[in-house]
Amino acid sequence: MPQDNPLLNLDFRIQFQSIDAAQVLPALEILLAEANRAVDALASESYGARTFANTLTALEQATERLEEAMSVVRHLEGVSTSPELRAAYNAAEPLVSEFLSSIPLNPGLWKAVKAVAASPEAAALDPVRRRFLKKTVDGFRRHGAELDDDGKRRLQELEVELSRITTKYSENVLDSTNAFEYLITDEARLAGLPPSAIAAARQSAESKGQSGWRFTLQGPSYSAILTYLDDAAIREHFYRANVRRAASEPFDNRELVERILTLRHQKAHLLGYFNFADLVLEERMAKRGARALEFLYEMASHSQDRFLRENRDLHAFRRKLEGDAAPEPQPWDVGYYAEKLRHERYEFDEEELRPYFPLPQVVRGMFALTESLFGIRVVPREGVPVWHPDVQCHDILDADGTLLGSFYSDWHPRETKRGGAWMDALRTGGPEGPGPEGAGFRPHIGIICGNLTGPIGDAPALLTHREVETVFHEFGHLLHHCLSRVEVRSLAGTNVAWDFVELPSQIMENWCWEKEALDLFARHHETNATIPAELLAKMKRARAYRAANGQMRQLGFGIVDLQLHIDFDPKSYREKTGGDVIQYARECLQRYSPAELPTEHASICSFTHLFSSPVAYGSGYYSYKWAEVLDADAFGRFREEGVLNPATGRAFREQILEKGDSEDPADLYRAFRGREPDQRALLERQGLLTLQTD
Repeated sequence: MPQDNPLLNLDFRIQFQSIDAAQVLPALEILLAEANRAVDALASESYGARTFANTLTALEQATERLEEAMSVVRHLEGVSTSPELRAAYNAAEPLVSEFLSSIPLNPGLWKAVKAVAASPEAAALDPVRRRFLKKTVDGFRRHGAELDDDGKRRLQELEVELSRITTKYSENVLDSTNAFEYLITDEARLAGLPPSAIAAARQSAESKGQSGWRFTLQGPSYSAILTYLDDAAIREHFYRANVRRAASEPFDNRELVERILTLRHQKAHLLGYFNFADLVLEERMAKRGARALEFLYEMASHSQDRFLRENRDLHAFRRKLEGDAAPEPQPWDVGYYAEKLRHERYEFDEEELRPYFPLPQVVRGMFALTESLFGIRVVPREGVPVWHPDVQCHDILDADGTLLGSFYSDWHPRETKRGGAWMDALRTGGPEGPGPEGAGFRPHIGIICGNLTGPIGDAPALLTHREVETVFHEFGHLLHHCLSRVEVRSLAGTNVAWDFVELPSQIMENWCWEKEALDLFARHHETNATIPAELLAKMKRARAYRAANGQMRQLGFGIVDLQLHIDFDPKSYREKTGGDVIQYARECLQRYSPAELPTEHASICSFTHLFSSPVAYGSGYYSYKWAEVLDADAFGRFREEGVLNPATGRAFREQILEKGDSEDPADLYRAFRGREPDQRALLERQGLLTLQTD
């Protein structure tokens, strides 16, 4: 019976364990019909006098149940997929995509929205609702409201096909990752690996009924091989397998990448934009693709000399170890020799930190830190339905006990779970109760996921410092979502410009370097001791080690993204060079790589940030570096006023975390920092300010 379908009755404690793949399509078809009826009613000529509440607010409400159900299904397909769930999602997703993309194309709705904008009420709206009205009008135009009928039909076709093939792209990445495994049965070939990696590989083999040590392309396993394993042949094998992921049958994304780029370009042209980057960035802080590229090139200019020097130093170090005939490091050698050089130069091995970062302690300490800074409480919620035994649920309470939101955390890799780390919203809360302001706020629901080192035996999961930063990063996104107090749902939480959305996440990583904060969560899992002063000093001295390489790597990703969406033309490039998008991307990335990339390098085929959804981070990967400038500069205020100063934390909560997109992000930043952002804060943190005088 439909009423028994949990997707039709999503309460605050989502019944994940009751959701079955067979229920997905029936539920979404019912919700689609419900939303269609509501939209048709809103678009009717006989609707009556148009107001903000009966048109703009009603339109938000018309799709809310559908969007929440689809977010739950999308989430489950990403963390606990199965052939049945994948098939159900693939059947439902194009239907939902087609409906949502049709809303701005509805002439009756467009007429209704314009009527509200032209009404006397519009001028008297409060600033948040006035901003929402303007963004709605602009959004309708940007999504084709003023196209003719043929243009609207073509736009919907593009949206549906983009939805379909970007979903297939993601599936190919997951499947190709899972298709790879490497079993070592000779213990001597493990030389160089830290005990933690060896134990994890042993446990992985046992889980598959195998003898020996099993390694995969999942983050913790792959990183250990490339960083520590002495056997260069195995390192090379892993590197080549990784850069060829989803680049060959049966999981080949080569043609899909070109097709996605072509469809995005056609969409931009249809809507009157010169390229997809300009379409996407119009409402972001950068505004235009050319401005984002200019920003990245400028950052690269600050790093180029140090980048070359760091790579010369690495080659010299290899010659010191192996003799003057030692060749320049290959891509699979860079991480290995860089780690050895770091150990020699700073007497620092990141593995020394693992015992101080047991995941449960890191999480509890992170909660204590944010509780002190932002005036909240994070409490565990037991007995809540989850999708996997590893998953935990917590509530976020305000100082007075008000429930602000709940979230689920899922930290370890599985074969049914996509790679990477992310935060997502399952429900965006908002005002509830009578009256325009509501009697209160309906709480938010979010999730944070990662693919971190897992527990081994009875010991807790012991993280690297980089993994600790990942935990803090995703929790920053989660706080941005759950602390939001915006009265318009579409402007709440992380629904902000994508070159601003990473500020709340990236600023959280700064506390992973401060002793006052580290003492809250960095404690030895056996002795409860804090990190020794000498080890902490080594860690901080090594922070800027090969910073230019890290910078150039991220800049390369951002630049190849923008160039693909601004300059790349598959036909003309093929006629000119005989190459394809794989070659084009490789040539671009080569300029920012410390070693010569092999001809089969096809990492663009597994770059899910860019191609896993119709927009995703397409033309937006620069946002990480853009927001890194913001976070380094914004954290300067904490340095000035105290890194654990609750007054500064409260200001950040009130002026950034609670505000969502209720004001222009540049205004929000100025309100917190008191001025425009300063690039020098990031360069100083990276040790690159001295570049011109070294």
